Order: sequence, then C-alpha cells, then structure tokens
Amino acid sequence: MKTLITSIKIFIFFTILTGIIYPLLITLLGQLIFPFQANGSLIVINGKTIGSKLIAQNSDTSIYFSSRPSMISYNPMPSGASNYGLTNSRLKDTVNYRKKKFLLYNHLGSLTPVPAEMLFASASGIDPHISPEAAFLQVERIASARKFNVDQKNQLMKIIRDNTEKPQFGLLGESRVNALLLNLEIDKIK
Repeated sequence: MKTLITSIKIFIFFTILTGIIYPLLITLLGQLIFPFQANGSLIVINGKTIGSKLIAQNSDTSIYFSSRPSMISYNPMPSGASNYGLTNSRLKDTVNYRKKKFLLYNHLGSLTPVPAEMLFASASGIDPHISPEAAFLQVERIASARKFNVDQKNQLMKIIRDNTEKPQFGLLGESRVNALLLNLEIDKIK
C-alpha cells in the first residue's frame, strides 16, 4: 500500500510539473522573448492577417511569384509529401508535368534549367522558400503581367536580391527567398 501511495504522489507531482508548470513556463517565455514566432510568425497588414512567414501559399496568378509545388494544396493540417520513390513512374510524370508547366507559365525555352524546388514538393508540402534562381526565372512573367517598365523590372530584381536569405550561420542550407514576402514587396512597386 505504501508503494502505491508513493507512486500516486510521484504521478501527481510529475503530472503537475510536466503537464501544467512546464507548458505555462515555456508559453510565458515564448510570449516574452519571441512573441512573433510564438504566435505563428503571422504577417498582419492593416489589421488583416495575410498569412504566416512559415507557410507557403498557392499563387495562381501571373502577377505574383509562384511557391514550390505542394502535394497537400498548401494545407498545413495534413502536412506531408507524396513519398514517391525515385523509381516510381508517378514521380517522373509529376516532375515532367511540373517542368513543362513552369517553362510554359514563365515563357521560358525548353532548354532552360528549372530549379529542383520548382519540380519537387517539399517534405512538408508547405515550405515557403524558393531559390533566388527560381525567383529570377519568374521576373519576366511578373513584369509583363504587371506591365512594368524597365525601372520597375529592375526594382523587382532588386527586391529578390534584398530578400535573399543566406545559409544559416553561413553554412546550413542554401540561399533562399520567401515567396510570400516577395509577393508583398511587389505590391509596393509604384
């Protein structure tokens, strides 16, 4: 009986510690130290939530940058990939379709190399980043759709350069740009 009572006391102690005190402490610290990140890195403009800096959005209009393809239609709830193996014919067909679509959509020649992130969905299906190369390949389409002059087109290219994130700590990952942030910057071009 003494062992049972001791076990119950330990259970209650750790339930309170790990189920109440620890989550409250971490939530409090997150709100105090990193409120933007703790609340989902939401981008709010004029009181309206546009999206999260961490989640890609589908851009099906020619006036904005396209994000990476998503196997889950950019829905963060079932986050995931297709899990097709390299020998699966569906993967090959999907990649070929995406390549043709990207080249056609951006008015590029058939020999233009398409960056891998525009052909393959990310593992989560919601990665908001594309390479600067993928962004530069979309400049002509966006400039044409918005009827930009040469100066505005140069501003668009400068936006890509200014928003390029370097690899973390100079060595982790690759240079990248957030497509949602680029799209918000495009709207500022007069």
